[in-house]
Amino acid sequence: MKVSYQSYNLKFKYPFGISRGTKTHQPTLIVELQHLGHTGFGEAPAISYYHIPVEKMIEDLERKKIFTEKFAFTEPDRYWHYLHHLFPANSFLVCALDIAGWDLYGKIKGKPLKELWPLQAALNPCTDYTIGIDTIDKMAEKLKERPWPIYKIKLGTDKDIEILEQLRKHTDSIFRIDANAAWKAEEALEKIQVFKDLGVEFIEQPLAKEDWEGMKYLFERSPLPLIADESCVAEEDVEKCHGHFHGINIKLTKCSGITPALRMIKKARELDMKVMIGSMNESSVGSAAIAHLMPQADYIDADGPLLLEEDVATGLIYETNGHIHTSNQPGLGISYKGHIFSSDKISETMH
Repeated sequence: MKVSYQSYNLKFKYPFGISRGTKTHQPTLIVELQHLGHTGFGEAPAISYYHIPVEKMIEDLERKKIFTEKFAFTEPDRYWHYLHHLFPANSFLVCALDIAGWDLYGKIKGKPLKELWPLQAALNPCTDYTIGIDTIDKMAEKLKERPWPIYKIKLGTDKDIEILEQLRKHTDSIFRIDANAAWKAEEALEKIQVFKDLGVEFIEQPLAKEDWEGMKYLFERSPLPLIADESCVAEEDVEKCHGHFHGINIKLTKCSGITPALRMIKKARELDMKVMIGSMNESSVGSAAIAHLMPQADYIDADGPLLLEEDVATGLIYETNGHIHTSNQPGLGISYKGHIFSSDKISETMH
């Protein structure tokens, strides 16, 4: 097996603001696995507060590249377990390689990924479209520019209620609120009680990830469902969230790929919790992996390609009703363009 990679710094259409700060570009790593005449692609975007930059992913991959290539690949589950032990402190890199392994496996089997996983009852949720923190006028402008059935509104400011009241004047669409751990328990309850009458579907990560006591308080009183994000990073966090949240947001990059995500979905269902598959602003490579998991989720947040001005692959179709269509081609069903963005790219060539 041969491993190669390419890094990008993809520009957002608008500056992307959350309670932790604002960024104009999304650094990301694309990996490629070649085996038995097939090629698989995977992706892991870098998120600053998880402290795993693209440079760290590349450094770790280069240091142990020979071991990733010597593995006798037969199925992705086994490859993930190998990678999990090979890179115990770099779940982001494991994610990129795991997605590439699944893409490769789907191509070997001649099936799209969504057809490789058994389903009890296929769900078909629409993706939301994210409105990042900005001035109220700019947030309203973003909303009006892209009419959408579901908006994910980033909050965590001293004007949260005013923001939502003003945005509601421009649309009847469903709102989802993501506070990115910005609130305190009593503040959250006060805001949630107002949001309930403003067409909000649920609240994502209202409190700090370690504030389990506050989440218990909020869970017992909130009139809206609560979805864990920062509090649910890895598999062992699913059970911790039970009794504190009504559901979990599984992000492939932070949990280390499709393989553990499938187990997290199963565990959440056993605990009667809702399942959201979330985005970390992936290009169409990582977003395709999310999209193939749609039939197993209650909620989907896979709008990365809509937020980015630049993309590195094609193959996903976004309809204005929020539905995403994946290709029926094997694996992820995407075509990697391998295009070089000379002004923003971190590395110039495939390594």
